[in-house]
Amino acid sequence: MNAPLRIGVAGLGTVGGGVVKLLTEHSRLLSVRAGRPIRLVAVSARSRAKKRDFALDGVRWERDPLALAEATDIDVVVELIGGSAGVARRLVQRAIARGKHVVTANKALLAMHGSQIALAAEKRGVAVAFEAAVAGGIPVVKALREGLVGNRVRRLYGILNGTCNYILSTMRETGRDFATVLAEAQQAGYAEADPSFDVDGIDAAHKLAVLTGAAFGAKVNFAGIHVEGIRRVSAMDIAFADELGHRIKLLGLARETRDGIEQRVHPCMVPLAAPIAHIEGVFNAVVVEGDFVGTTMFQGRGAGQGPTASAVVADLVDLARGRVMPAFVVPAERLADRAAAPMDRHVGAYYMRLMVQDQPGVIAAVSSILARHHISLESMLQRGRSPEGAVAVVLTTHSTQEARMRRAAEQIGRLKAVTEPPCLIRIEQF
Repeated sequence: MNAPLRIGVAGLGTVGGGVVKLLTEHSRLLSVRAGRPIRLVAVSARSRAKKRDFALDGVRWERDPLALAEATDIDVVVELIGGSAGVARRLVQRAIARGKHVVTANKALLAMHGSQIALAAEKRGVAVAFEAAVAGGIPVVKALREGLVGNRVRRLYGILNGTCNYILSTMRETGRDFATVLAEAQQAGYAEADPSFDVDGIDAAHKLAVLTGAAFGAKVNFAGIHVEGIRRVSAMDIAFADELGHRIKLLGLARETRDGIEQRVHPCMVPLAAPIAHIEGVFNAVVVEGDFVGTTMFQGRGAGQGPTASAVVADLVDLARGRVMPAFVVPAERLADRAAAPMDRHVGAYYMRLMVQDQPGVIAAVSSILARHHISLESMLQRGRSPEGAVAVVLTTHSTQEARMRRAAEQIGRLKAVTEPPCLIRIEQF
């Protein structure tokens, strides 16, 4: 049997612990499948004294994670520290400079610096592998690199954050509001104490940036993503979505347009006929539309110790077999420098919920504003009467330009009879 692939792991949190467990429990199986053993040589983490539910017998402890990059008895550095800067970035840069392969689950690092990291790795003749950075145990990066490599990707979209999907699913199932369900998700461990990265869409945007680079052969452009979170989605909106034959999902979407690559993360009205509408709870799903293959969907657990560790080890097996591939499908020096399509030029249908005083002339005033902006209505819903308070009015439109819809919403929001800013949710057609 060939010499072992020697690895060093930086970060022994949830994912790092899962990697150690998987390598230990499946050592013989991995040796057969990889053609040689995968041996854990050294680790580094914040605290050596912390109690852990796995053994590190015979494994060297390094106080400084950068020592893993310098060690002559390590072939691959597995970076599981996280963060787009600081020690994680220095470790990856140092490992590449020292001629070591890198496996990482760090979507923030790749979203901010992925193109530069890929170029440095290719110049040094080493690999940067990151299956675990997007959608946990779902092998979507491998699908883009290998199974779908013969296709031009027309569009990709997906549920990329399990926390948001869990919150929206629970709101729909229970009728409870966002704040209540978020608090429950935090207690259950599905949401962080500071949930901003999840519920404000940043985590999903990091993952979308990485997927877009791999799908379209373009330089990673996190700054070009339009990002909205789910804080303003109400139980009322979810109930109206059901009535309209839709589900509300936080999606990441990317496609090529005449103006550049459109990348956006925001709540969407998804028709019930679309399979992705039925992905519930903490599960993720990614849909890729190719010109020859058609529509393919990948789904599974997008986070957690087991699924993410599985993705890390899949990359390690590839390296043990000698598979060194461009990080973003095409060579880094040939990644296209594509413009970001302006969100104002996006064209689609919209759901708009208004809270209005129940009095004559309100709908006429709203309709007049929409007409001035050349926005055509498809449907209108109003439930109940309340002469003394506000009532909900829901409008859905035919396809129109984002800029027009936003200008109209701003003017509608200034009407005296409208009691709060209009809620806008884009309606997607799949």
